[in-house]
Amino acid sequence: MSYYKVSGITGKLTGATPAAYAPQGLKPTVPAEPTPIIFSTPTKVVSETATPVQYMGVNKVPELQKIYQKSDGIPIHLKRGLMDKLLYRTTMGLTIGGTLYCLMALYIAAQPRKPQ
Repeated sequence: MSYYKVSGITGKLTGATPAAYAPQGLKPTVPAEPTPIIFSTPTKVVSETATPVQYMGVNKVPELQKIYQKSDGIPIHLKRGLMDKLLYRTTMGLTIGGTLYCLMALYIAAQPRKPQ
């Protein structure tokens, strides 16, 4: 069996002895120094803190579940009232406007240029 390695000088394959065979990427890598400790001080448990835990606010999930799960025939994206309707209509208007603009740009691009 023949062994080869890449020459650092010429960049070409050259013959090698089996003892010198160490394919790239398969060498065992052992760091010279141990990696530093990320957390050098121990972290505190929540029960050890002096101040009580403050939450961001009240839990609104039960209220929202009542609104969204009510079967009143209104689509889910319009259940919260006027602001939802405004956002929905704005999105639909921009979508239709953008589609018409793209079609107009394609129509203009498809027209042959007039000779000068």
